[in-house]
Amino acid sequence: MNPIYFLLIFIPIAVLGKFLHWNDVVVFAASALAIVPLAGLLGDATEVLAAHAGPRLGGLINATMGNAAELIITVFAIRAGLLELVKASITGSILGNILLVLGLSLLLGGLRNGIQSFDQRQAGVDATMMTISVIALAVPTLFGRMAHTPRNTGPVEWLSMSVAVLMLVLYVLGLIFSLVTHPKPARQGGSTAHVEAQWSVRTALGVLAAATVLIAWLSEILVGVVEPAAAALGLTEFFIGIIIVPLVGNAAEHLVAVQAALKDEMDLSLAVSLGSSMQIALFVAPLLVFFSILMGHPMDLVFNTFELASLGAAVLIASLVALDGESNWLEGAQLLAVYGIIALAFFFLPV
Repeated sequence: MNPIYFLLIFIPIAVLGKFLHWNDVVVFAASALAIVPLAGLLGDATEVLAAHAGPRLGGLINATMGNAAELIITVFAIRAGLLELVKASITGSILGNILLVLGLSLLLGGLRNGIQSFDQRQAGVDATMMTISVIALAVPTLFGRMAHTPRNTGPVEWLSMSVAVLMLVLYVLGLIFSLVTHPKPARQGGSTAHVEAQWSVRTALGVLAAATVLIAWLSEILVGVVEPAAAALGLTEFFIGIIIVPLVGNAAEHLVAVQAALKDEMDLSLAVSLGSSMQIALFVAPLLVFFSILMGHPMDLVFNTFELASLGAAVLIASLVALDGESNWLEGAQLLAVYGIIALAFFFLPV
């Protein structure tokens, strides 16, 4: 059994803490830890359904549901009006996948297997897509700064929506490229093969539904105590969005990437880490723009300058790593060092 499933014990703790009005930090920590195994179960159920659906439809299911847990969390954050936390979680997810997850994968995989190789052409395509993603997020921000117009109004809002549409179109084109003309390796986690042998489609659908409902419930609890918990811990909501929310929503998928690297399956490891980053940038972010409008809390794509600089630096260093189609443990350590530097800066950044 996947060891993260032991964290399911935090579900009743989070629920009891909410209704018994326990300390906000305790409730925040318990709900965050409880979401981690639920995200893992949601991922396993998705993998089983994808395996039964066949490679192309299965790939589409994986691509659509890959970041479902974080999407649910951010939707509840939008409903609570925590738009800066939502945008911070978008930035944090991209940074976490490119620097933290890929860095750990290269470091641990390199220490165990030495020099590792991967499909240089596919890595180049992914790096290009990530560069375009950063450009798409940067343009509304720079426009808002130069036009000196109020955020979420007039030109900035229309530009954000237009860019969101183009990002979704590019995401669809990327799916066609990766699922039809240039298929990527199947994304199977360490425990998925065993689960496939045990779960029927009906069971997988039941697990998927139950995990989604519980993640939604716990997300509401988590979002409800973010502000008091952040104040008690001496953290900003911005830092929680950048570091903590992405780790909670993507922990199970992060584990898959690292396990693949340890098995010397670097194409799969990169497909998970870089693929998740692209999905956040090109699918989740624009989707949240439209969700926010429907929920009465319009969100633009205007980020702060330091976020954009960090994203640009992350994509640049990841592209340099992917240039030669080979990786080693030192490159992993370098990515982790960059992540640590950026995380420290966000910790001290006044917002």
